[in-house]
Amino acid sequence: MRLRPIPAVKPRSLEEALRYLEEGGRPLAGGTDLLVAIRKGQEKPELLVYVGELPELRILREGPEGLEIGAALTHAELLVHPATERFPILRAVLRTIGSPAIRAMGTLGGNLVTASPAGDSLVALSLLEARVRLVGPRGERELPIPEFLVGPRKTALERGELVRSVFLPYPEGHPRSFFRKVGRRRALIIAVASLGALVWVRDGRVERARLALGSVAPTVLRPRDVEEALVGRPLAPEAWEDLVPVLSAATQPISDLRATAEYRRKVAGRLLLALAEALQAGP
Repeated sequence: MRLRPIPAVKPRSLEEALRYLEEGGRPLAGGTDLLVAIRKGQEKPELLVYVGELPELRILREGPEGLEIGAALTHAELLVHPATERFPILRAVLRTIGSPAIRAMGTLGGNLVTASPAGDSLVALSLLEARVRLVGPRGERELPIPEFLVGPRKTALERGELVRSVFLPYPEGHPRSFFRKVGRRRALIIAVASLGALVWVRDGRVERARLALGSVAPTVLRPRDVEEALVGRPLAPEAWEDLVPVLSAATQPISDLRATAEYRRKVAGRLLLALAEALQAGP
């Protein structure tokens, strides 16, 4: 199938970019998701608006309460920047995304807007309770991750709006980080199920926990009941066994070419035990 040419513009300012977006243009930065969707015929934009070099979308600003990350910064840039050292879970997740070439092109903002249930970076952002900062014709607004991600490949973006940045609050204390995903191959995995966690440990027991699951629900899933049930438990898989079916039951997976819904439920539950084993083994 021969693809029709799509006109593209490179605005000189954020204000100019927003005018094009209000007229129906689609923002483009790394293009690792959007260009694939266009080739497959899943997306048919009338105009591409290249925003990958706009200074307002490429900030990395440390403040007293957290870190603001511009939407057009790439995964590779974030992996090597000293400011992200305070967010080990973010680095752990970004290292698993695609290939080095994909990480050099793909952006945090692009992953957010794609809103794939299998989006690995969304697991980290959910665990860090990130806030998404938007800019559009009516000014700026900020949404927590659960309000921004409204469904599979659906967000709360309104016409003419753009993700400007993501704000990550600094986690309290020193939680231990965990991320693991299961796929059908070893390299360039698209997860059939993934689990990320931040766990605060005191005297060999869970003091507090945040869990986030990918690829097992319409969007990233925070199993709050399981998080609460983990408090006070020792770091031993046998002490968590009763929560495996609880976590599996909390998922809402689908069957597709990569895995059945039942397989995803089972994997999600077993990943909880993998987390316990990792914590028991030590930092």
